Amino acid sequence: MARTIATSTRTDLAGLVAFARERHDAVLTTFRRDGSLQSSPVTCGVTTALPGAQGEARFVVSTYPDRAKAVNLRRDPRASLVVLSPGFGNEWVQVDGTAEVVDGEDAVEPLVEYFRCISGEHPDWEEYRRAMRDQGKSLVSITPTRWGPIATGGFPARLA
Repeated sequence: MARTIATSTRTDLAGLVAFARERHDAVLTTFRRDGSLQSSPVTCGVTTALPGAQGEARFVVSTYPDRAKAVNLRRDPRASLVVLSPGFGNEWVQVDGTAEVVDGEDAVEPLVEYFRCISGEHPDWEEYRRAMRDQGKSLVSITPTRWGPIATGGFPARLA
């Protein structure tokens, strides 16, 4: 059986956004009050169309105000997101950044953009907005400050 060789491809912000736009599975890591790590599997999107973002890339995650990730990020906005490709062992990238949690009525339009960047157009936007209000949803918006290479696991090239 042939060995799989690990890859590591550096990318600029445009390449990061292009990679992440096609992938929605991720693990979000935040910091608990005691400084330990808290990780959550999430569905994420990346967009340049959030209200007030002036076209800057943001990674977005839907949540509820009292979930650990939201509570932690309000206290300490540092976030790390590992964006995964479908199927374990395929390409992934770690994105570190600063997060903001948006709640209540202020979250409704950003949640519309979250839906769009993951699923496209909704058949009834008013119904969607009403559901987000009724469910009390929040949005986590992460501004990337650094990111690792797009990588795959495997053997180091020297062992091939």
